[in-house]
Amino acid sequence: MQKKIPQVKTLLDALPYIKQFSNEIFVIKYGGSAQINPELKDKVAQDILLMYLVGIKPIVVHGGGNKISGMLDRLQLGTKFIDGFRVTDEKVMEIVEMVLSGSINKEITALLNHHGAKAIGISGKDASFIKAKPINYDKYGLVGKITEIDANVVKNLIAEKFIPVIAPIGGDENLNHPGYNINADLAASKIAASIGAKKIIFMTDTRGVLDKEMNFLSTLHEDEIVSLKDDNTIHGGMIPKVDACLEAINGGVEKAHIIDGRIEHSLLLEIFTCDGVGTVIKK
Repeated sequence: MQKKIPQVKTLLDALPYIKQFSNEIFVIKYGGSAQINPELKDKVAQDILLMYLVGIKPIVVHGGGNKISGMLDRLQLGTKFIDGFRVTDEKVMEIVEMVLSGSINKEITALLNHHGAKAIGISGKDASFIKAKPINYDKYGLVGKITEIDANVVKNLIAEKFIPVIAPIGGDENLNHPGYNINADLAASKIAASIGAKKIIFMTDTRGVLDKEMNFLSTLHEDEIVSLKDDNTIHGGMIPKVDACLEAINGGVEKAHIIDGRIEHSLLLEIFTCDGVGTVIKK
């Protein structure tokens, strides 16, 4: 019997956070190894289900760059990147939509439902949820920048007790337009701000933000991020992550988190423990 006391203590340690976050909206940007590794995928689904059962309202926004590249290679269409954006013509856009809205979105939705959640998959085209325009058509093609989000689409799904699983594809005003390929990090931040989310959590393949000596930074503010970008401490693929975090908190989200999705149950560790496991960015 005594051996079970630590289990109870763990539950009691989580209780203040459960009370604090009940009925709040959390946006989870789901990507990296956690989206590929079968064991990690299962753990993430369990984490999201537990969040859902204790009263948190999770929204999942996912990418799928590796699978898109793999499919383009198999079809001998190739992949070209400029400034980190996948150059997207109409043929590429067809594959992007097929992989994101079809394969990946439905896989995540089915996994959550298998574990007992009530998930539903959508893309930005559904109910004209996300509208976009080209960032620079001549340079990037159908890579989109979000111009409008109909927050009521997601709010209505949440009100019906669904977990929305969102593929970052935007629609256009014109009929028969193929749509836009939108960066999943930026889509997640825009969605979080538009629906009044409490938190946004980016699952990555890094521990979080590190300083020049590779020391972990548990908390950052906007002015610190600007300095770290200026001296090239924050560089490469971490730049769009922190930019998406800043966009979210400047849009009204209370905190943004960058966590290592390679750690089992990293979502629960970040949300329901005092120290967490990732970098927290706040105003």
